[in-house]
Amino acid sequence: MHGTWEASHAGRWEDAFLGGNGRHGALVFGDPRDERVIVTHHALVTPVPPAHTRPPRLAGRLRELQDRLLAGDTTAAESFTDGRPLRWVGAFHPGFAVRVRRDGGPVRGYRREVDFATGVVRAVWAGGERRVFVSRADDVIVQWESLPGGPSRGPGGAGAPGARGTGGGAAASGVYVALDARLPGAPSGLAVAHGAVPAPDGTLLTLRARYPGGDEAFTGVTLVVAPGAAAEREGGGVRLRGAASDVLLLTRVRRHTGEGDVHAEAAALRALLDGAGSPAGVYRRLLARHEEAHRGAYERVALDLGGDPAERALPGSALLERRGGAALLERLFAAGRYHLLSASGMLPPRLVGLWTGDWDTAWSGAFTTNANLNLQTASAAAAALPEVVRAHAALVYGQLPHWRDNARAVFGARGVVAPSHTDGVSGHSYHFERAYPLHLWTAGADWLLLPLLEHAETAGRADPRLVSALAEVALFYEDFLTRTGPGGRVAVVPSYSPENRPANASWITVDATMDIAAARHALTAAAAHLPADAERLRALAARLPEYRVNDDGALAEWAWPGLAETYDHRHLSHLYPVWPLGEINPYDTPELARAAHRALRLRGAENDSAHGHLHQGLVAARLRDGERAAGALRRVLEGDFFHASLMSSHYPGRDVYNADAAHTLPGLLIELLVQSSPDRLVLLPALPAGWPRGALRGVRTRFGARVDLRWGDGRCTASVRPSRAALVELRTPAGADTLRLAAGRDVTLTLPVR
Repeated sequence: MHGTWEASHAGRWEDAFLGGNGRHGALVFGDPRDERVIVTHHALVTPVPPAHTRPPRLAGRLRELQDRLLAGDTTAAESFTDGRPLRWVGAFHPGFAVRVRRDGGPVRGYRREVDFATGVVRAVWAGGERRVFVSRADDVIVQWESLPGGPSRGPGGAGAPGARGTGGGAAASGVYVALDARLPGAPSGLAVAHGAVPAPDGTLLTLRARYPGGDEAFTGVTLVVAPGAAAEREGGGVRLRGAASDVLLLTRVRRHTGEGDVHAEAAALRALLDGAGSPAGVYRRLLARHEEAHRGAYERVALDLGGDPAERALPGSALLERRGGAALLERLFAAGRYHLLSASGMLPPRLVGLWTGDWDTAWSGAFTTNANLNLQTASAAAAALPEVVRAHAALVYGQLPHWRDNARAVFGARGVVAPSHTDGVSGHSYHFERAYPLHLWTAGADWLLLPLLEHAETAGRADPRLVSALAEVALFYEDFLTRTGPGGRVAVVPSYSPENRPANASWITVDATMDIAAARHALTAAAAHLPADAERLRALAARLPEYRVNDDGALAEWAWPGLAETYDHRHLSHLYPVWPLGEINPYDTPELARAAHRALRLRGAENDSAHGHLHQGLVAARLRDGERAAGALRRVLEGDFFHASLMSSHYPGRDVYNADAAHTLPGLLIELLVQSSPDRLVLLPALPAGWPRGALRGVRTRFGARVDLRWGDGRCTASVRPSRAALVELRTPAGADTLRLAAGRDVTLTLPVR
């Protein structure tokens, strides 16, 4: 369950096995005669001139727009821009490939695999072996390769069992190592320079690439260590000849302005050699440091659905062809955790996680914050991955100054407004157009702060930065919510429900349900942390509109009277009060929960995107509809969304490389089994009928307890291990009860499955 494998090499980068430490990423593919490790880094983003990233200065026209929208002009915002054309945020792109070319005949006995618990990607064949991992401890891509003709001396050790002999090749044929920037979609104006410098402890390969039209660049450095081999410079790389048994490659890439400091990078890589040791010995030492950090995070949570051992033994591609079953779900859950952890560090996962082999990445390979980012990180708190939360926090807190600019420029308000798209460099709202008026979306800050708030509840302590950010969001709403609608209620105007529009109006309207929910939640959350302001903030929240139930009995996407639904859409923004907020739920608001359920049943799949299906599944799980949640999951499993790497695509048929399905799936599987709020624990809320037995270990709750579940034969045992005292409502298939918890005193519950 904790790895995957294939019996053939990957010819496409989309099928590459993946490694990452949240900064550097590696895509490992190719056959033994031409092996490629594509190097990525969160900082590799095409430059956007600062003048192009400014938010539109529209505050002076806001009052007029509000007047027209409140008066019923449904197209008033059609021209509410500064006239600029659509500008995409900077595009995430690959750096280069570390290519290892070997002379030789046909390859026999090939197998490649990735171990999720160690992060080691390994390939073995008759006469050779390769291992790659991306160190979480030393921030370096570590690549160990056997060399033809040398004695058998593999590194062994953790993360790569069963080392094979490396004899059988012809030493004289040699191995060629080079850094290759010729990747698909690379701009023609990319200026690339190569270097190869011999040194006593190895050969330093460098690749410097300067972006067109400026002084911004990135530099890749690989230290090639092959004791006993003769290193001959050849082209932009180095050919190794002689009696060495193996080679160690240490690689980093840096984004910079100007020349960059290659000497400092080289010295840092040499320091990792620690002065001595064979390539295999250095590999073992670096792996041990990395594994301590990686394995501990990966193994905190595990899911066992009782998969058939024969199916568990299948390669990933064969398992995917079955389009379902316990063994496939187990492996996708494990792979999702592995990839999510590997993509999170300097920043959270992008639309492509941390990986791409093509410069022409869909939607710039950026962060879409109106759905995709929060869906991908949905499991972070419950699945015990604070590393993901910290990465998310780095994005949010690092961009708060730009969010302030957005609030002032567009709305003339204090506080903060988050963008709907960001490349991780700029947090300004500058990606918008008539059909996607994303600069007028006001719910983003609440949506993006929610994972940080959930983590604070899980950990039992609030980051002072979170409290400060909540205060700024509340400050924005105090300045923005100044207009009134029917009955004297505050009107959210302008208002936008990403990325949908009413059937009888334009995209920008009044009182989108998501905007109402976000404003209410932001104000009440801030009030809970700011006692001096609590009364004023709660009073403003109480004046927000009530949600509307339309003539179909469904929760309306727009609470403003007269706006008609557009049901066939991939986004479910109006169900934000259900998931992730939990404001609407079957226990406290049963009538609204029924209306939300009706809205979910009426929702179409539109373009069949993976995030749309899994979003529906998450909402269904919160509404205790296991059948509908399982149906959403089934559409993803049967739609051919997953590559052999177990990374996913945006559309069926493995169309458009995208991490939404891969990273969101663990969150959905957990929500089917365990849900929590600060004062409630829900066990088996939406257990699918096809899961007769299983176990989920290590889930964290928002009241500070760990939960382990085991079910089968119609019964379930739950162990609740609290780290602090709590009084929570317990909801199970047997009904409701009260659970009193004391720190360090475990509670075991036995309950029926249905």
